[in-house]
Amino acid sequence: MKGNAGLRSNSWFRGSVLGLLLAAPACKVSESPADLILTGANLYTLNWEDPDSMGRPSAGAPFRDGRWQGDAEAVAIRAGRIQAVGAASEMARYRGSDTRVRDLAGATVIPGLIDSHTHVEGLGARLSQVDLRGADTEDEVIRRLQEAAGRSAGGWIVGSGWDEGAWANRYPDSDRLSRAFPDHSVVVRGLHGFAIWANRRALEAAGIDPGTQSPPGGEILRDERGRLTGVLLNRAVQLLSSALPRPSPEERMERFRLGLEEMARSGYTGVHEAGLDGSALRALVSLASAGELPIYVYAMLSSRDEPLLRQWIARGPQQESKHRLTVRAVKAYYDGALGSRGARLLDDYADRPGHRGVSGDQYGFDRQLVVEAMAAGFQVGIHAIGDAGNREVLDFYQEVFAALPGTVANRHRIEHAQVLHPEDFARVGKLELIASMQPPHAVEDKAWAELRLGPARTRGAYAWRTLRRNGVLLILNSDLSGSDHDIFYGLHAAITRRDRQLRPEGGWYPEERLSPEEALRGYTSWPAHAAFQDDVSGRIAPGYRADLTVLSVDPLDAGSRQPEALLQGRVLMTIVEGVIAFDAE
Repeated sequence: MKGNAGLRSNSWFRGSVLGLLLAAPACKVSESPADLILTGANLYTLNWEDPDSMGRPSAGAPFRDGRWQGDAEAVAIRAGRIQAVGAASEMARYRGSDTRVRDLAGATVIPGLIDSHTHVEGLGARLSQVDLRGADTEDEVIRRLQEAAGRSAGGWIVGSGWDEGAWANRYPDSDRLSRAFPDHSVVVRGLHGFAIWANRRALEAAGIDPGTQSPPGGEILRDERGRLTGVLLNRAVQLLSSALPRPSPEERMERFRLGLEEMARSGYTGVHEAGLDGSALRALVSLASAGELPIYVYAMLSSRDEPLLRQWIARGPQQESKHRLTVRAVKAYYDGALGSRGARLLDDYADRPGHRGVSGDQYGFDRQLVVEAMAAGFQVGIHAIGDAGNREVLDFYQEVFAALPGTVANRHRIEHAQVLHPEDFARVGKLELIASMQPPHAVEDKAWAELRLGPARTRGAYAWRTLRRNGVLLILNSDLSGSDHDIFYGLHAAITRRDRQLRPEGGWYPEERLSPEEALRGYTSWPAHAAFQDDVSGRIAPGYRADLTVLSVDPLDAGSRQPEALLQGRVLMTIVEGVIAFDAE
């Protein structure tokens, strides 16, 4: 796989416990007593070659006769690092009087999970807002909001989670919200952040009236008489979001703290936080400086915050983590979402003739600023959804690489890479770009995606296997809080292309499924590579950081033989730098 040499160069691993124990990357394995020994485990080190482009395991993988079996059963941890890994009997020499020993009774241990595209602050905020996920009628939305109104004496009520894609042909209006909440300003964010719905009081507070014009790349919806409906799409969302009471620095810190603690409970040892503005970054820096980051955060600066980005361009990327925080990447935005018909398509939307979405400078893409960030050594991840949006992003990268060849090495990304024209898959591989994709999006969007695209274009959508066949490194993630970050849901979606209700039978466009190993690596070793941390993270080997996740179900064996069993899995333990960040017991 091009651009993935670091993941394929594990030639020191010989498939044996002895080879593994003797294979510390740079540091000598200490014979001192371990701090913690995990034993009795079904442990996957991921210290073997990647699967091929069709998902077939390499010869060195612990896969025999159609069955997966862990390649180790115990691991010793000292001073936050892996001290040794192998057979349980061989860990005895690392046991001292103060060593804590934990028998996992056959549970599965994997390298620490990494969610490589998140909005953790949004997760923290959602925990304190009205959760509208799963509400599929206005009645249900209003019922949940009214419960919150009973705890508020006025002011703002904020909810999130109604599915703007599923509602796109029957968007609500402000009338019922306004009647139900005459004394509150109500704002309801869409599931994926590309739509927002408000009552009249909130519209007035934001200064939005019938004379307000839709901004470039956005749409203020009106009814047939020209009246505001209260729904704003794509870049128009910011008109309402900016009117919400601004959280204090302490509140933003608390949101991050809540979100990161939830991620630790969910088995994640790291996240890639996509699109941080200056105040969000300050909140994270404050938490990091106080030693209060429970897991690692790989920060992607928002290209929409020009002062922040120019400050960091002058400073340069942070090469190493400091207190579990790294600032090395930039998130840019090229087009809108498919559900709200903002994604830029080469041809008209199948369900809206004459409309092709928005992209580029219409959507706030500052080409020169992004080029300057790349020239300064930053990794760039560009949000691109539609086939035209993705093609234009590929053109952009190709032009920059031709002018600045040194930038090719910075492991640049396309965030979502959701719909691609058949001619463009090979280009992603040739440009050595990383495709950052969300398995939950495919099984959640299947109800309406084909209506937007038509059957022919849908074959190029959420096309994980086609990208792998073209040599593209995939990293898998949730894009939370837009989708559920439950790792078992993510793995199941990637492996089966079916939702939680096991629909459809056989999977949605099943030819694009990933193998269980590809899915697991998409949440572990491959995002470690994408964050330039593959020399310390993403596998279980002596000298590597002791970032581990313990699961109740074997994702490789169950994923191969009974994938629906994944949906019953539980996270049992999360270990970050040798410290137990979450323990189900």
